[in-house]
Amino acid sequence: MTNTLSPFHLAIPVDDLEKCRKFYTEILNLEEGRSSDHWVDYNFFGHQLVIHYKERQKEETKTNPVDGKDVPVPHFGVVLSWNDFNSFAAHLKQNNIQFIIEPYIRFEGKVGEQATMFFKDPSGNALEFKAFKDIGQLFAK
Repeated sequence: MTNTLSPFHLAIPVDDLEKCRKFYTEILNLEEGRSSDHWVDYNFFGHQLVIHYKERQKEETKTNPVDGKDVPVPHFGVVLSWNDFNSFAAHLKQNNIQFIIEPYIRFEGKVGEQATMFFKDPSGNALEFKAFKDIGQLFAK
């Protein structure tokens, strides 16, 4: 494998396309791309995110303990720059996002120290956003 980062594509199910469209467009400020009456493409920080309508299915939320917090599984997200993370966290707080895990520093003073936060979209998809002061710590052991 090379060290060149390439955009990824992620498709997720949502049970209310219009409610999620408003969330991803107006709350997360993502640029909308192509769409139909069953899906919407977004520029997800340089990556392609597609929300697809799917009827809600009853699923139990699972978590794994990480640094003393219950991390939702599954989840997805991106790694932001340190400054972008802090600006984005402030924006989310101003928009009254209900966090699963409030923005904080995980593994403080240890290998892999990072800022992280978790919240859900209106369909219950868990999102994580994180940042490293030293991006070289991203895959550090």
